[in-house]
Amino acid sequence: MKRKLFAIILFTAVLMLVRIGVSAENSDSIQSLVSEFQKETGCKDVSVVVYENGEASFYGDSGGLYQIGSMTKAFTGLAIQKLIIEGKLSADDKISDLIPGFEAYYGSEKVDITVQNLLDQKSGFTNSEKDYPSATEEMSLEEWAESMSGKELKSAPGSEYSYSNVNYNLLGLMIEKVSGMTCKDYMEKEILEPLGLKNTFVGMPNDDRIIEGARLGYRHAFEYSIPVKEASIPAGYFYSNAEDMAGWIKIWMLEEEVPDEFKEAIKLTKEQLDAEGDYTSGWEMFSDDVIGHSGGTPNYSSRIVFSDKEKCGVCVLTNLNVAASTDSLCNNIFNLLTDKEQGNITTDIWTIFDTIFTVLSIVGILLFIGIFFVKNRIVLWVTDAFLIILLTLILILFPVIFGAGLKAILFTWAPLSLSGGLLIMILNIVFISIKFVTVKRYANHNKAG
Repeated sequence: MKRKLFAIILFTAVLMLVRIGVSAENSDSIQSLVSEFQKETGCKDVSVVVYENGEASFYGDSGGLYQIGSMTKAFTGLAIQKLIIEGKLSADDKISDLIPGFEAYYGSEKVDITVQNLLDQKSGFTNSEKDYPSATEEMSLEEWAESMSGKELKSAPGSEYSYSNVNYNLLGLMIEKVSGMTCKDYMEKEILEPLGLKNTFVGMPNDDRIIEGARLGYRHAFEYSIPVKEASIPAGYFYSNAEDMAGWIKIWMLEEEVPDEFKEAIKLTKEQLDAEGDYTSGWEMFSDDVIGHSGGTPNYSSRIVFSDKEKCGVCVLTNLNVAASTDSLCNNIFNLLTDKEQGNITTDIWTIFDTIFTVLSIVGILLFIGIFFVKNRIVLWVTDAFLIILLTLILILFPVIFGAGLKAILFTWAPLSLSGGLLIMILNIVFISIKFVTVKRYANHNKAG
């Protein structure tokens, strides 16, 4: 009997040692991935939570508060699903019935958009700032919705998927209409408090734990703060930390005890995520039954993924707008946990542009100096024409590529090196033009003499 008991204890101890060894190895690998990410992006603050087999591990500042961007949509989606479970709302309800006076058109004909269309990102709205501008700082949700009323949709409601913040901001207003509370009050009292998410905030909190956002510029990350607009909060402006994101993963994996209406709402959402590419309620289904979502604002980026099958989840929070790099960090950590192939940290588009315009800025400064010594009018003319064409192409193509106004790109989203590089380019154009005229006059004067 004693020998049998000893064997059981020894076997258990060996299993624990193996588990500790694997965990330590994974921990080192995760820390290496975080370091690689920081080197690639220049991002100083990164917080990671890894949830595996009922336990959460943290890397970085687990208590620091980050803006979580479009990961907010899952909170808004859960609130809507809860209202549906309670019978206060139906997935088939029309926006025009819930928001009096709201109209939408497709092919110049009035059409109806349903709650389900909004949840599934199939309303016909897109994320084009040109066609569907974000709210201004002073707008309420209702005032912003009025500005969207009467817009021509890009597709018929229910026919095509097109990711749009418009959809979830409209859902935020519906929460207000159905509940009789402000969206902020409803989310705090009916969602966050019952779920025990004490470190998650609707909009910017008055809290000294906030990790300030940052903006790229000349291969560095500079502190960068922008105001949170009330009418944009339901789609992308909650704040949270790694500790609450651990709880959020447990809640969605149904490994945390929550009220029955939330369990039903979570199960209802998962039932609608049937195949890869499906989207609803702020979640997307990826390959191998992995569910997740990314978030990106001008000064933060984040990503969360989890798998019921693999019994694990990962969330990455960063204070820099490098969404593609943040996504790859999160995916690589998840792949590490699930013994899948890992890759390098993806270089984000803004990192690429920051590198390009950093080089252009340096070249522009050297060119500015070199022009002092150039007296050949053909060289001056060709250089000036090249810079004018390049500047024109940038000013025309960037709004098309990013679906936003040039002002928003230059002064809100893009790295500081972009506006700096363009300014240096403009100064060169002006200086070269003056030099060209001066050289011409000087040549004419010598000829006359």
